Parts: sequence; C-alpha cells; structure tokens
Amino acid sequence: MTKPTPTQNLMTMLNLTPTEPVGGDEAFSAVTLTRESPRTYGGQVLAQAIMAANSTVTDKVLHSIHAYFLRPGDITKELIFTSQRLNDGRSFATRRVQALQDDIPIFSAIASFQAPGRGPEHTAVTMPQAPDPEGLPSVSDYIGEVPHPVAQAVAWERPIDIRYVSPHLYTAPDPSSQEPVATVWFKTFDTLVDATGAPASEAAHQAAIAYASDYLPLEPALRAHGKFWLEPGMKSASLDHAMWFHRAAPADEWLLYVLDSPTAQGGRILARGSIFTRDGELVATIAQEMMFRLPEYK
Repeated sequence: MTKPTPTQNLMTMLNLTPTEPVGGDEAFSAVTLTRESPRTYGGQVLAQAIMAANSTVTDKVLHSIHAYFLRPGDITKELIFTSQRLNDGRSFATRRVQALQDDIPIFSAIASFQAPGRGPEHTAVTMPQAPDPEGLPSVSDYIGEVPHPVAQAVAWERPIDIRYVSPHLYTAPDPSSQEPVATVWFKTFDTLVDATGAPASEAAHQAAIAYASDYLPLEPALRAHGKFWLEPGMKSASLDHAMWFHRAAPADEWLLYVLDSPTAQGGRILARGSIFTRDGELVATIAQEMMFRLPEYK
C-alpha cells in the first residue's frame, strides 16, 4: 500500500466525521496525523475547528476566528469537536467551537461567517519585496539530514512547503539581525483535493492556511532575543490565535507570510502576521500571544 503524502494526511485531518451530539451541540471526531511532539499541534486543532464550524453553516464564508488553547492536547487520544449555533442571521452566522479530549475542553473558539456581498475596499498594508520562492531552499534542504526524529519529521512529514526569506532559525540564531521580524513563503506541497478527487472547498483552503499560520509566530521573538528553535531550556506554547480572512486564496499556491513581534513581557510574546498572494493581495491577518520562557529568567 502506498504511504499517504503529507498533503493527503492534511486533508484526512480536515475530513471530520459526524458523531453523537454533545450537550445538544453538533459534534465531529477528528484524527491526529501531526506527530512531531506528544502534544497536539495547535495549527491542526485550529484548522479542524474551522472545518467543524463550517460544517454547521450554509451559504456563508468564514471571515474571522478567535481561539484559545486551554490545555495541551495529547496526540494519542481522540479529538471531538463541538459546534454550537450562537447566531444565524441573514448576513452573519456565529459558532462556538470546542475541542474535547476525555470530555475536557482543550481549545475554545468563536468563529464568524458572512454571506458574500459587495462593499468599499482598501488595503493599507503593502507586501514587501521578496525573492521568488522557487529559488529558495525548502526546510528539508536545511535539516533533512539532521539525525534527530523531530528534525526528520519537520523536514519530511509536514504538509506545508516553507521557503525562508529571512534566515532560518532551526539550528542556530540569526547572526545578522535581532529585529523582531520573519518572512517566509508557504503553500501545501500538493494540490488540495477532497476524498473524491474533486477540488477542495474554500473552507479547506482556509483551514490549510490556518494550519500553516501557527508554525511561525514565535520566530520574530526568537530573532529579537538571539535564540533558535533548539534553544536549551526554552519553553513555548500558543496561548491564543486570532485570524481574519479578507479574501479567498488557494493554500496550494505560494503565499507570503510577513510577521513581527511588537512586544514581549511577563514570559509572553505578541506576534502579528500578514499573508499575501503572490501578486500582493492581502488575504489574511493573524495575531497570536505565546508563552515564551527562557532559563535565564527563572
């Protein structure tokens, strides 16, 4: 039997199965195929929450989600998502989504959907100049031969192809800058299709972008403090994640992700990100707060 590709694994994770209602709310089971750590990857839970909420909405498109990571998830345990109908209006619909393990919430979010419509438009954020992604190394070029199971998983099992415009921070700090920024190109490795081979839904593309968006918010803070991903004694975890979808965009075409960190305090950092299409359209904005603990501050 042919081993599924990382992109196929992503689509399997986004294909939720309806199950028995929980507390009167519609419920779905989900699988975990992201196994870089014993803890469930936050981007996976965020992406699956988008699919759970979308499964209970018709004729509207997700425009924002505000999520909290309440407890670490366990990759060995079943994930159940519930979607509570808070509002169904003519223009907007709102859902409260929770992810449960052993009947305990590990994640909670509010997602808002809007019916398509016309209105005034402007964009005050400009995409920076960046080299074409095709000429940049992929993550596997940096760490594909590092003899460590986490490095091997990051290099070969992730469904997202990341090409660094900024220097990468996998094996050493950035010697050239401590400016709290990071810029990468990303897309899924393969074209997104559903289980029947048909093109993936807009919701699946949004979920894939959300999945990718959680990989990188710590990097501006790592750069600012002269650290790298394998920093001894460092602890980090996503606390929350807010995301606004401005325009439709395919997750299987190159997107530029531009991040900065305006502040760090109290063992927490704030990151902001803008996601652009290759032709400069702003398609999504993110904001995330993370726990960021270093041994020298004990």
